[in-house]
Amino acid sequence: MKILIAGGSGGIGHALVEVIQQEIPEAEIHATFFQSSPKDKGQINSVVWHRADLTDVESVSQLSLEVGPVDWVINAIGMLHTQDHRPEKSVTQIEPEFFFKTVEVNVLPSLLLARCFQNNFKGSQSARFIALSARVGSIEDNRLGGWYSYRASKAALNMVLKTLSNEWRRIQPDGCVVAIHPGTVDTRLSEPFQKNVPPEKLFSASHSAYQMLQVILRLNSDQSGQFLAYDGSFIPW
Repeated sequence: MKILIAGGSGGIGHALVEVIQQEIPEAEIHATFFQSSPKDKGQINSVVWHRADLTDVESVSQLSLEVGPVDWVINAIGMLHTQDHRPEKSVTQIEPEFFFKTVEVNVLPSLLLARCFQNNFKGSQSARFIALSARVGSIEDNRLGGWYSYRASKAALNMVLKTLSNEWRRIQPDGCVVAIHPGTVDTRLSEPFQKNVPPEKLFSASHSAYQMLQVILRLNSDQSGQFLAYDGSFIPW
């Protein structure tokens, strides 16, 4: 089995690399980083690392050539805030540049990975295309408002995955495309917003990664197009 983890140097991505290596030791794991090559070798020293800008089609196309045939692609890339911008609490705080950047980072990598890796799945008996979404991207579940850019970008990502699942039913009938909510994970992405999270609802990256891997291992083609939580429960679109 060959697995690509996009964003493997991030908090959850790094944990997915480690957990998959522990739970599926026979897997050949490829992972991407954007700027700095991962410093922590340790248990992940056998991973094949690729520098890639997953918002650039040429970079993703080159990545697909380097990786070759693949069984799973897991996209763990995401953006909630920057040093200068926090998620919007009010529509009056919308800034176009931040909005478009959030959409670019949270949506475009999955689109480009699907476009450039579609042929790489041919021949796989367990083709899986997974992207980390977020419960706040659910339109039906939105009861608090706020976080306009992040919510909108994750809702757009969900639509991309649902649409891809329909296309795959025709060209990759044994494949499965799924959006997964990892829960609230103790990473830099969520760090500024953890104070109101109950301790039992704040997961370590390794716990979240392990839970999600169990969901992925149980997936079948009939589940393609679903939006699932880390525990396998359904989330409304």
